[in-house]
Amino acid sequence: MRTARVGLRVSAGQRRRCFALLVSAGDVWACVLDMNRWRRQRGLSAIVGYQALCRELSAAGPGTFGELDSVGARSVLRRYSDAWFATAKRRKNGETAARYPRRKRRLMPVRYYHGTFTLDGQRLRLPVGRGSAPLWVRLDRPVPYEAGQVRSVTLVTEAGRLFVDVTAEVLITAYPPGQEPDPHRVAGVDPGVIHPFAVAGPDGEGLVVSGRAIRAETHLHLRDTKHRRRAMARKAPKPGQAGSRRWRKYRARQRKAEARHRRRVRQAQHEAAKTVVDWAVARRIGTLVVGDPRGVLTLKAGRRHNQRVQAWRIGHLIRCLTDKAEQAGIGLMLVDERGTSSTCPACHQRVPKPKSRNFTCIRCGFNGHRDLVGGANIARHGPGGTITTNMFPVVITHRRAGRHLPGAGPSRRDPRRSPHHGTAYGVPWPAVARPTRSGESLAPARISQPSPQRGKR
Repeated sequence: MRTARVGLRVSAGQRRRCFALLVSAGDVWACVLDMNRWRRQRGLSAIVGYQALCRELSAAGPGTFGELDSVGARSVLRRYSDAWFATAKRRKNGETAARYPRRKRRLMPVRYYHGTFTLDGQRLRLPVGRGSAPLWVRLDRPVPYEAGQVRSVTLVTEAGRLFVDVTAEVLITAYPPGQEPDPHRVAGVDPGVIHPFAVAGPDGEGLVVSGRAIRAETHLHLRDTKHRRRAMARKAPKPGQAGSRRWRKYRARQRKAEARHRRRVRQAQHEAAKTVVDWAVARRIGTLVVGDPRGVLTLKAGRRHNQRVQAWRIGHLIRCLTDKAEQAGIGLMLVDERGTSSTCPACHQRVPKPKSRNFTCIRCGFNGHRDLVGGANIARHGPGGTITTNMFPVVITHRRAGRHLPGAGPSRRDPRRSPHHGTAYGVPWPAVARPTRSGESLAPARISQPSPQRGKR
């Protein structure tokens, strides 16, 4: 199953009706929460099964939730039931931090399954309640799947914009005989912050995907957020006061910037995962052993490192790689990566974790890329992992992720970056100097600064 997010082009009336459906779905969610809260107060067991929730919905009668039909309301009930049982399973396994769904939401996504909606090119008809006018909306781009492959569409909103998540069933990639991935060829994948993926494969080959553009996007977005917050701190409404129009506009701009940042990072992580899968397919690698670092995300390591880990989005990164590997017919398994970056792949002895990208063993003298050392050790946890010192990657392929990000290319400058060293604050980037006479220097002119006077600060 693959999912693609497609934007909507709607009129004012269509936009109002779509948001009314999302609000009605939020009302269904709130009703389920209130009903179970009342039952707990009276000493009764909560209603969490999907069939039992559907019976309660039928007892409410038609028209209770506006134009939202029973199909959309049942999708909300399905979401609640799945979340409740998933939490119960996690708590049974010992995760005491898992919490049952008890938080109300004003807007909830609405999912429509195959046979309840109509997709005609770039036009989509969403089902509504009986007696309401048909709701047709237009997509801003063609759906990347065939109409017969689409299994569901989900109406969602992000920062005031409307989207539909189109889920389709696609076939696994077919290869000519002799070119399909070999399950016995194993590669270890070490996910990270600076390098989203570092892959140590067989035959002495490795892949390092650079994520410096993603890290720069996160850093600049965080700096802009702090600047906007400081600028609006004095204008923020006090507790109990209603926000002004200026404050509402600021909040709308903030949500828009956050959504744009999330879309950029998601796209860059998809590009990184596609790079890894294409590299594995070209080398007939059939099994990817991925280190799962999510067990250490809750450890406190200082406010700066905690912020980096929070902006890492490791869950989405692993999902991207899993999704693309399944479509390519490559198996993927998650293993614990504890100690893989501080273990020598030659003598298998623990060494102090290096602070730089270069790994050097103080016992046997082995030297290599630190992230590829982690990938080689991770590959040993998989079936048939045969990464040894003789097969350690000596041919390293370097790729970049996030070419679409502002400032990632040499021809574009990110407007959020500070001016170049040597220029005053606020001075724009100097244009390319072109000599008008022979012998004229191309060096940029220095900006004179006024000398401070004695006795004044």
